[in-house]
Amino acid sequence: MHTFQGFPRISVDPAVMAGKPCIRGLRVTVGMILGELGGGTTIDELLAGYPYLERDDVLEALRFGASLAGFKDIPLAAAE
Repeated sequence: MHTFQGFPRISVDPAVMAGKPCIRGLRVTVGMILGELGGGTTIDELLAGYPYLERDDVLEALRFGASLAGFKDIPLAAAE
């Protein structure tokens, strides 16, 4: 299992959810959390539906998603 520097609650394990970033090795992906929040589910509703999650898990998923969105595009040279 691998964690990301600055994101100790986010883990990646090829044997868990096909290697997608998950919360603390659980079968809860960062993408699922972000999708739920983006769809209008509140943090409190998410925590009620997944009682093994902690508020800090959800907040770290948001920070992790934000860090991925901050990557810069690399311009490619035009094909000749």
